[in-house]
Amino acid sequence: MTIDLAKVEATLLRAAEAAAAHTLPLFRTTLAIDNKYAVGFDPVTEADRGAETVIRAVIAEAFPDHAIIGEEWGNSGAGDDTWIIDPVDGTRAFISGAPVWGTLIAYAHKGVAIAGVMSQPFIGETFLAVRGRSTYSRAGVTTPNRTSGQTELAAARVFTTTPSLFRTPELLASWTAIESATRLQRFGMDCYGYALLAAGHADLVIEPFLQTYDIAALVPIIRQAGGAISCWDGSEPTAGGNVVAAATPELLEKALDLVNAAGTAG
Repeated sequence: MTIDLAKVEATLLRAAEAAAAHTLPLFRTTLAIDNKYAVGFDPVTEADRGAETVIRAVIAEAFPDHAIIGEEWGNSGAGDDTWIIDPVDGTRAFISGAPVWGTLIAYAHKGVAIAGVMSQPFIGETFLAVRGRSTYSRAGVTTPNRTSGQTELAAARVFTTTPSLFRTPELLASWTAIESATRLQRFGMDCYGYALLAAGHADLVIEPFLQTYDIAALVPIIRQAGGAISCWDGSEPTAGGNVVAAATPELLEKALDLVNAAGTAG
């Protein structure tokens, strides 16, 4: 079956616009915050739930036979064609007033994300990818995304949401090795860090324990910008896992070698 990428792209943009109409009025307001965890803190708000509801409606209208996976409302349908939704990636940032959260929507075929959008509506930025193209749009101007081309760990700028994610001795050893080998480290960026990598402003992003909705939309945005991304074992990252994204395949290979060697030693 031929995939109608023009229709997929239009649906991604329409769904992101629908989500923004729901999230923006709630950003930097007083919101009720629910905690998904009995122990620890995994926040969810009306913005998350409502945005996913409207995204699902847009997708179901355009592609009623496709499956949907969403962080807040679970899975529906089955088959080779799947839409993967994180309505507010970075809810902690959202409830803190920091504009590094984003709406993530991916289209995957046979388990590999081939189109995706990261929308940051407060800043007015859209990072979009379909086959053969990764773009950045703001204020009516669209330009291609292109990674930095960095191939050396010693010169790399690296993001992770927080070092506390690396909560086993093996994972911590892997993070410490990356931290020691790279030039600059920044934290708390959520999906925005991956988008900055695609745009050439960062060189590595490394995070463990990602779910499919945390990463699927970002996979094509990075790959179509010239970057490389995989799980730490080298496998396809669309389904989630421990993930490394890099500006180049060469840098990815060096980062994977380092995290795996350090984790084994740790």
